[in-house]
Amino acid sequence: MPGFVINPPVFFGSVAITTVFLVTGVLFPSQAESIFAAMQGWILASFGWFYLLSVAIFLASVVFFAASRFGNLKLGPDDSTPDFRYVSWVAMLFAAGMGIGLMYFAVGEPMTHFAAPPEAEPLTIAAQRQAMSVTFFHWGLHAWAIYAVVGLSLAFFGYRYNLPLTVRSGLYPLLKNRIDGPLGHAVDIFAICGTLFGVATSLGFGVLQINAGLNYLLGLPNDTPVQLVLIAIITAVATISVATGVDKGIRRLSELNLILAVLLMLFVLAVGPTAQLLRDFVQNIGFYLDTIVLRTFNIYAYEPRPWIDAWTLFYWAWWISWSPFVGMFIARISRGRTVREFVVAVLFIPAGFTFFWMTVFGNTALYIDTTVANGALSTAVAEDLSVALFQFFQYLPLPAITSSLAVLLVAVFFITSSDSGSLVVDTIAAGGETQTGITQRVFWCALEGLIAAVLLLAGGLAALQSATIATALPFSLIMLMLVWALFKGMTADLAQGQVGPAAVSAQAHPATGLTWQRRLGLILKAPTEIEVTDHIANVVAPALENVAQELEKRGRKAVVSRGDGGQSVSLTVPAIGVRDFVYGVQPASHRLPAFSALEAAQEELRFEARTFFSDGSRGYDLMGMAQEQIIADVLAQFERYLNLVQSPEVSLVTAAPEHAQDVPTRQ
Repeated sequence: MPGFVINPPVFFGSVAITTVFLVTGVLFPSQAESIFAAMQGWILASFGWFYLLSVAIFLASVVFFAASRFGNLKLGPDDSTPDFRYVSWVAMLFAAGMGIGLMYFAVGEPMTHFAAPPEAEPLTIAAQRQAMSVTFFHWGLHAWAIYAVVGLSLAFFGYRYNLPLTVRSGLYPLLKNRIDGPLGHAVDIFAICGTLFGVATSLGFGVLQINAGLNYLLGLPNDTPVQLVLIAIITAVATISVATGVDKGIRRLSELNLILAVLLMLFVLAVGPTAQLLRDFVQNIGFYLDTIVLRTFNIYAYEPRPWIDAWTLFYWAWWISWSPFVGMFIARISRGRTVREFVVAVLFIPAGFTFFWMTVFGNTALYIDTTVANGALSTAVAEDLSVALFQFFQYLPLPAITSSLAVLLVAVFFITSSDSGSLVVDTIAAGGETQTGITQRVFWCALEGLIAAVLLLAGGLAALQSATIATALPFSLIMLMLVWALFKGMTADLAQGQVGPAAVSAQAHPATGLTWQRRLGLILKAPTEIEVTDHIANVVAPALENVAQELEKRGRKAVVSRGDGGQSVSLTVPAIGVRDFVYGVQPASHRLPAFSALEAAQEELRFEARTFFSDGSRGYDLMGMAQEQIIADVLAQFERYLNLVQSPEVSLVTAAPEHAQDVPTRQ
């Protein structure tokens, strides 16, 4: 069992900042409410434009990464495979992303905008169209682009470059070794605080809705003491889930929740105006796409109105504060995916499901309010947003069953949000270490519940929203830096991947005396396994030994080691705080192309002396190359490595060889 593993500056720094908020809320609840409100007003008035512009940049950036040549890069070694089945992966993406919010706002937000739209005449057909268009905008591609930026950054630098799985690692191309100093600590502290308060906001929404559901079902009082008890009970259940780990607890709960959510949605679709809902879904997508550009940049600069602060800007701040949590979580479960696969799945699959969910619940609610309810549903929602879903179910068959299922669904969303958030915060506070003690996870899980409870006492949802907006501001700056760092890192990765024997063959091959006819013969003749093994032992290994000896003479530690029973050889140049330089060669094989049916039946193999590297980039064949060529190739790779990972003032390791990291051979 792992012991207590923390990064002290990050752990104690984030706990200290959180404690200041908690003490203020406990000792001065009335003053805290006014302080939080004033802070929220100042931030939105001064930086609302910055939130809108930043989110626009996030969406454009992830689409560019997926559509460009960067999309072929893998989040891990080139031969890595995904850790989870596709269905399980998608279920975890959805359940950890915005589950409680979907339950809380599915009916409440469309009905609120219907009664008080930003621009249209209230309670009209135009208000219905605008209500669904705005709801889609708030829950669509922009939200998931925010998550994708953080998740892509962590997965790329964590799994492809062996850096710790913390937010600071995403800034390595910009900060170099300074990520291990105060700047890196500050980045992780902001990430933890943003996550804690973002998750606390969701938990606050969840407990308000659970309380409203229990009030409807059992007559339980709908007040703060009951809500505090609910937070304590469900947080305790979440600690059990978080103790089982991501492979068991969170995955099973996520899959269960997806099933329950789909069942509830299909029920509403079946008993509601089904044909009209399907038409509405198509039309809603059209409205969304038609207005997406304008809404992306619409800050109402010429017609200031509080609506943008209460809705769009709050949502953008909420998603940004959640991004360390969701981004870290989807990074942990996305190893082995390509950049393109990651962006397409994270950006479009949950958003598509959310669009259909909002159509089924939102348009059904609009239909009910304009027909059988005769305006009563919109009036009830305006009075208390947390009861919207349960008031909605009263107009459908089996209201007791559907309301019970909704309470269960919100509770499970509560648990998955809490335990996922705890795992992520624990990883950041431990410096990227994912194998930590259960006590640490339980501590963060309890702290999330405590924050939600204190903020409810200190002003309810207004306090939760204010804390979310405040913590999102500094992290939005960090996210912009992550985008730039991703571009630099991916560009360097592709540049490094282009180096190979072809880069030096023009100069090296003539020096070996090989004619072009001899080189063509090497291409057409398949080397045997013995020839490859001999080449590695008699040509590659001496070349790597020569480079290692020269590095040692110049005061740089270098180690040549054997693997796979002596068949593979690798040169390792250790470094502190970043991945080591590794240039390795191992036997590999693949089937030869067949030019006739007879050749195809023989299934002949071509054996290669293939390179492998610590960054997971794809290797290439060294057969036929002389020692001088191999040395030239090693130096080309080493120069690119230094340009990518080393700052000018940093020296490589000069300590004992045992400081070198063990880099496994890539099969």
